[in-house]
Amino acid sequence: MESRLNSRADFEAFRARARERWNDLWEGDRMVASVGLDSSATPKGADKVLSACKAVAYDTGMIVREVSGNGATWMEPWVEVKRPGQPPIVYGPIDPDEVPALLAGRLESRAIGVRGDTAFGTIPPLSEIPFFKPQQRIVLQNAGIIDPGSIEDAIGRGAYDAYFKVLFEMSQEEAIAEVTTANVRGRGGAGFPAGIKWESGRKAKVTPKFVVCNSHEGEPNVYKDRRILESDPHRVLEGILIACISVGAERGYNYIGGEHPVAIARFRKAVADAERLGLIGRNVLGSGKDVFFRVRTGGGAYICGEGSALMYSIMGVRGMPRTKPPRSVEEGIWRRPTVANNTETMANIPSIILNGGAWYASIGTEKSKGTKLMTVQGPMQTPGLVEVPMGTTLRTLMEECWGGMKPGFTFKGIQTGGVSAGPLKEEHFDLPVDFDSLTEYGGMLGSGGFVVFDSTICAVDFARYLTAFNRVESCSKCVPCHRGNPALVEIVDRIRLGRGSMEDLALIERTSKHVIELSLCGLGQVAPMPLLGMMKQFPEEFRAHILDGVCPAGACPIDRRPARAAAAD
Repeated sequence: MESRLNSRADFEAFRARARERWNDLWEGDRMVASVGLDSSATPKGADKVLSACKAVAYDTGMIVREVSGNGATWMEPWVEVKRPGQPPIVYGPIDPDEVPALLAGRLESRAIGVRGDTAFGTIPPLSEIPFFKPQQRIVLQNAGIIDPGSIEDAIGRGAYDAYFKVLFEMSQEEAIAEVTTANVRGRGGAGFPAGIKWESGRKAKVTPKFVVCNSHEGEPNVYKDRRILESDPHRVLEGILIACISVGAERGYNYIGGEHPVAIARFRKAVADAERLGLIGRNVLGSGKDVFFRVRTGGGAYICGEGSALMYSIMGVRGMPRTKPPRSVEEGIWRRPTVANNTETMANIPSIILNGGAWYASIGTEKSKGTKLMTVQGPMQTPGLVEVPMGTTLRTLMEECWGGMKPGFTFKGIQTGGVSAGPLKEEHFDLPVDFDSLTEYGGMLGSGGFVVFDSTICAVDFARYLTAFNRVESCSKCVPCHRGNPALVEIVDRIRLGRGSMEDLALIERTSKHVIELSLCGLGQVAPMPLLGMMKQFPEEFRAHILDGVCPAGACPIDRRPARAAAAD
């Protein structure tokens, strides 16, 4: 086990050894097989593929590595094979019983791409595959490449270089200036500039100060943050530690949703390894600066993704939002200044510090800088997690990254903003995806979660599902959200059952206005938006339920009998 690093010289020596080890791994004469395991690949049998690779390695001396997923859920389980004199080649999907043939070179038909800049024979680089071609990977640059449980792998690939720079070569003001120049806006959905938040935290006079990373991610169709933690936990940890140094906080927290056990386990190990090496603790690397760290896990309440509710939960109090002001940078955890940012935001920080804020600001659009992680669910041919420059169009995402609709499915709409916005249709495909461009049409970027639905999905039924989610997840603190969302579900249920009237549509709009304008926090303020969006984009379906007594998609339990007769049953 590596001894504690007590100085900058110790870190530089350890980093040199880690880089030499990393280079030797890929330049040596032994075959290397890497298997991607994460919360998506494991249920598909990736753990069995890994075991099969280890069984072959027992007889051949091959090196077998466990890495994370690379975002391409459509190719799972996948195996990357590096043979002597050849570049690493990714194959997938692979069944466990196919592993011997794969490693013996008899399964080349499953080759997807080369991890490199040039083709190998007829196998193209991954960067030319439609799923990867539009991507620009900053946050995901190590996904599927490093072992997420190895701090040596992470440092060999550049982890903690930015942290080292902030500890020894930059002032707090200089570090925050780079984040401000980058204009990286909060990736949790709110889009507030991180630099402004950090500067406010630095200027706060009250001590101690805290930094919190929000890795709760409780929406049903979003999985970007957990995948960052599963693939490159040290990148997130480094971003949080940089924030601590920059704002003068001696303790950082990461609040991870309890539904994400793989992310929790991998991030906890990253923290433990960083503490063991001396990257966390007193007098870090002899810099004279103290930084401590704790991991907190949530209990499954979506509301705890809201900043103030998250902070109450960290303190062991029921997670419920509060009114603002005071803002968290003035009064957060234990009534002390607290800087809170999303996982993806924190994961961008190391690259911003190393490459400069101007470099980051050159990516994306005028008001939405950098890249954005996007996830999709639905009947797409190549679904998964992608990282694309801000301003990439919906068409590029839909038709290139995610491969278009599967055969036999007809596109109907794409739900945007998780459970916080409305759907868009094919006529909106040429809109740029950023913080501002979708809003005019009823959509929203949010945290980057999209759900594609086909013609078999009923807009009324889907709207009911989204509204019911917000009803269940309401914390019940404020009356507009606590009572308004159940009321909306009741109205939609009447329509689904064929007992609604045209007046119900006006009632939905009136009730939604009250919920949006009077709710305490962001959950209530956007909770009716999916329902209103479905009504706007698919008005004919609501009218069909009400006036014709039919569900065009055949999904609703519609019943046109008089209410008294139905009740008698």
